[in-house]
Amino acid sequence: MRDFNLAQETCQLAIRDVGGLEVLINLLATDEIKCKIGSLKILKKISQNSQIRRAIADLGGLQTMVCILDSPDKELKCLSAETIANVAKFRRARRTVRQHGGIKRLVCLLDCVPDSAALTVEQERDVEVARCGALALWSCSKSTRNKEAIRRAGGIPLLARLLKSPHENMLIPVVGTLQECASEKSYRVAIQTEGMVEDLVKNLSCDNQELQMHCASAIFKCAEDKRTRDLVRHYAGLQPLVSLLGKSENKQLLAATTGAIWKCSISMENVAMFKEYKALEILVGLLTNQPEEVLVNVVGALGECAQQPANRTTIYKSGGIPPLVNLLTGTNQALLVNVTRAVGACATEPENMAIIDRLDGVRLLWSLLKNPNPDVQASAAWAICPCIENAKDAGEMVRSFVGGLELIVNLLKSNNGEVLASVCAAIANIAKDEENLAVITDHGVVPMLAKLTNTTDDKLRRHLAEAIARCCMWGSNRVAFGEAGAVAPLVRYLRSKDPSVHQATAQALFQLSKGPNNCITMHENGVVKLLIEMMGSTDEVLQEASAGCVANIRRLALANEKARYS
Repeated sequence: MRDFNLAQETCQLAIRDVGGLEVLINLLATDEIKCKIGSLKILKKISQNSQIRRAIADLGGLQTMVCILDSPDKELKCLSAETIANVAKFRRARRTVRQHGGIKRLVCLLDCVPDSAALTVEQERDVEVARCGALALWSCSKSTRNKEAIRRAGGIPLLARLLKSPHENMLIPVVGTLQECASEKSYRVAIQTEGMVEDLVKNLSCDNQELQMHCASAIFKCAEDKRTRDLVRHYAGLQPLVSLLGKSENKQLLAATTGAIWKCSISMENVAMFKEYKALEILVGLLTNQPEEVLVNVVGALGECAQQPANRTTIYKSGGIPPLVNLLTGTNQALLVNVTRAVGACATEPENMAIIDRLDGVRLLWSLLKNPNPDVQASAAWAICPCIENAKDAGEMVRSFVGGLELIVNLLKSNNGEVLASVCAAIANIAKDEENLAVITDHGVVPMLAKLTNTTDDKLRRHLAEAIARCCMWGSNRVAFGEAGAVAPLVRYLRSKDPSVHQATAQALFQLSKGPNNCITMHENGVVKLLIEMMGSTDEVLQEASAGCVANIRRLALANEKARYS
């Protein structure tokens, strides 16, 4: 049978169609080692075919192969593990391997002396067994339960030891398994603590693009954590990542590399090094003609880097603003979240804002408030804030969006805390223009803001208080906030541990204290003692607002006393 070309689909299916699979699987149950080896050599080759894989699983072949992993014969163990690696490419097969004790047995295969210059023949065979075990675990690790089973079976330290191997054929399945498992927090912590980051960084500079991709992908998943980001920098991993951007023809490698750069750039120390390595200019060049999985990461990295003013200028000079604005018309949700953040960060520079405005970027951001995804809504609303702050005639620009103000006010009905906080921040900016404040008042912004005041979320509290302070500036809104019950909850905000909440709240209370009934409510809720404490703050805005509010309450009290005795 092995004389046929077993890599050819016609031969593979012919074996199945004449009942050959049943015979080959039955041979695995014999006591004759040569029969098992011959059968597995054929099964290993033909199980590259997805139909054959399912047929082997249906015939109970996996259970027999798992039992063969206990055999003392090393060649047999290798063939069995490699065939399991092929068959376990679909969920039911992976579950079968786990349920029949296959994960524990495969982890045991990893226990060998790591490669060194002087290995005996027997040790070399052990290394090959470990490689085959790692291949099978790589296939099995695509299942969440199997990841946990590998960890419980003691797989992590053994994988860490094999990661020291100098051989790429060993490293690829080992790093492949690790990057697959890095979606679980327990593995991300272990990769950090077992010293694996150094090995991952080292292999970024190898010649094998598949290995480079798995290393970059593992860093991508692990670099959510600050400690890992610091370790990548410590082991000089940032420059190799930037160098890999040059291999842009390999899209899988590019996606993993840009992902690793994105997550590493969450740390500003890393951003400073990326700037030095001219990474921003390369990333801007990748904003066009790339698959979405690459674009999500490129834009994510630019959004992080754009938190620093100098980098916003670099993005502008490299021609990055127009392609970023163009991406606002896409439909990929993750990409929209990242691109709105990047555009918002860039909009804090006047020269960038001029381009965003000219390309109708603010209208595009506003239209994303209709997106059903709350993450996109929130990110768009946050981006609108700096656009309003830095646009030349912001009030007129906002009014030009037909139905735009009603749309943003209606988002105050959202159940998502981040959407509410971002919309409150946007409303605080919109309300700086008197005409727009009048329009949002007509759309019922006051009762809607008042309804949110019982929140305990400090981020929402801060922006809600800012919005209330701004909205007090029109008509009888101060009185309306009081009647809607917004005053007493705001007093409680002064007990928050977040200083930014204190400043916004004191400003809101100062505006509200210009209404006599609001002063009475504040006094009844013990605001004076809290404000006197705030007056001792080093924050001048907080001091002034607190003192102004206390002064208004005092004036009302004096006026009442005067009225009583006159």
